[in-house]
Amino acid sequence: MAAALTASCSGGSPAPGGPAAAGKSATASASPAPAIKISPAQGSSKVKPNKKVVVTASGGALDEVVVQGGGKQLEGSFNADKTKWVSKEPLRPTSSYSVSAKAGATTAAASFKTLKPEVELEVADVTPNQKGEKVGVGAPIILTFNNPVSDKAAVEGALEVEAEKPVEGAWRWINDKTVIYRTAKYWPAHQDVKLTARLNGVQGGKDMYGVKDYTTTIKIGAKQISKVNTKTHMMYVYRDGKKVKTMRISAGMATTREYTTTSGVHLTMERANPVRMISPGRKKGDPGYYDVMINHAVRISNSGEYVHAKNNVWAQGRQNVSHGCINSRPDQAKWFHDTMQRGDVVDIIGTNRELEWNNGWGFWQLSFKEWKKGSALEETR
Repeated sequence: MAAALTASCSGGSPAPGGPAAAGKSATASASPAPAIKISPAQGSSKVKPNKKVVVTASGGALDEVVVQGGGKQLEGSFNADKTKWVSKEPLRPTSSYSVSAKAGATTAAASFKTLKPEVELEVADVTPNQKGEKVGVGAPIILTFNNPVSDKAAVEGALEVEAEKPVEGAWRWINDKTVIYRTAKYWPAHQDVKLTARLNGVQGGKDMYGVKDYTTTIKIGAKQISKVNTKTHMMYVYRDGKKVKTMRISAGMATTREYTTTSGVHLTMERANPVRMISPGRKKGDPGYYDVMINHAVRISNSGEYVHAKNNVWAQGRQNVSHGCINSRPDQAKWFHDTMQRGDVVDIIGTNRELEWNNGWGFWQLSFKEWKKGSALEETR
């Protein structure tokens, strides 16, 4: 009995499964709480709007990240194991943001403020886009900004064109304030096209950031295409593939380059009744000087070319006697004036003077391959 008692009181290892073994196992399986890090850090000010909000977790996965500010919840995405969350869109300038995150039982929060831009960037004008206007199938989208843009790739990347009947297109910068969208082929007729400029927070140059987004809908009307042949002195107008008007015309007399009608794909740009036309570079008394009021005039270039009314039916259909414009019978010119949409196509052939691509809206004079070379995004590829 004594031996048994001695054995039971010796300092050997506890029996497997005893109280000491259970305690040691529980201690080994305990894990530290996840740690959460937020950037920008708590209290940051003058944060650049193009900075990403980044939330990371070590020792665990993120369950939830919510970023509020600028009047909305900021969108973002997790990585595969949910240890990192990164915002997807720019921040709004001159705004306060709050960040809250949760990983298991751990929570974290931070707040920060974005800077006020020294220079604000926004859309100043979109043409053609008058209220209630329908435009032709050749119409460009001419976007003008309020300030010169130096980071054109960043700004162009914020522009989105969505058509009900999609067609390939591209932007081309013609100066630091103006960028133009043209399709590879004419727009399909009778549809809406939505333009969105997601400029908010986009850096357009040194100390310049977009301060608000812009969106508008452009309505594409009928497919109206006019074919003009200066050698046969005829003009045919087609709408949605059907010939709707045959017009006898007289074009430029071509005694000088100035008096030669340009050949190529023109777009109708504006109309007026009447238009005052004055000979360029001449003063009263000079040979060739004129100062006249012309009815029902539709501009097709910036070098003074119009389709307009002229009561010289003796020449129309027979010979070219104008200073470069296309003139037609007054009643037919009025019809054309009244039915035109900005961006309708006027395709002229028969002369040795080509329309320049940047003469008015002569953008279709460039192949689409050439057109795309003016894209800032094309340059970065």
